[in-house]
Amino acid sequence: METIKIALAKGRLADLSIELFEQIGLKFTSYHEKSRKLMFTSDDGHYELILVKATDVGTYVENGAADIGVAGKDTLLEAGVDVFEVVDLGFGRCRFAVAGEPGVSLNQYHHLTVGTKYPKITNDYFKAQGKQIETIKLNGSVELAPLVGLSDVVVDIVETGSTLKENNLVIIENMMDISARLVTNKASFKTKDEKIRPLIDQVKSIVDSKGSVTNES
Repeated sequence: METIKIALAKGRLADLSIELFEQIGLKFTSYHEKSRKLMFTSDDGHYELILVKATDVGTYVENGAADIGVAGKDTLLEAGVDVFEVVDLGFGRCRFAVAGEPGVSLNQYHHLTVGTKYPKITNDYFKAQGKQIETIKLNGSVELAPLVGLSDVVVDIVETGSTLKENNLVIIENMMDISARLVTNKASFKTKDEKIRPLIDQVKSIVDSKGSVTNES
């Protein structure tokens, strides 16, 4: 019997996704967050859960190693993967923003230097505005970049804004809202529709009825 493979990123996103699947009767009782296993079969034997790095979820789905996945919109945009985005799940909400020191204006720079963990999203955003920029790829401590003169501003994910405030930075421009998305492989969406479409419909029904599948603390 052919199973449907679901790619999730281990951690809070996986826990919220599994909680959602349980609400539609899809249970993975063999899964627990401290397990070192990377693959789990659903209780009914029809689905298989695979745990991957968050940035790899889209890649697994795009290339058919997984039929379905749950990933943040940020990782999907940065990876530029070719998948069907079928449901905005409503959890993991935050936003992309341009941030810098107080009083800074984006218009004061002829050639803007931007520090970010997300060079593709950053370049695409400013290109759409017709602005010429140079991106500096950072892997951590993005807020430090404008404080030490490495960049004029930064582009990063903002949830509460407390980290920016603690480092004497402010939001200059909000870019886009992001959240977790349910995605499918394009071929699987067509060839395995008898199993995939009902799952999508059930998930969407829960999200639509509650506005969010869970209350986040």
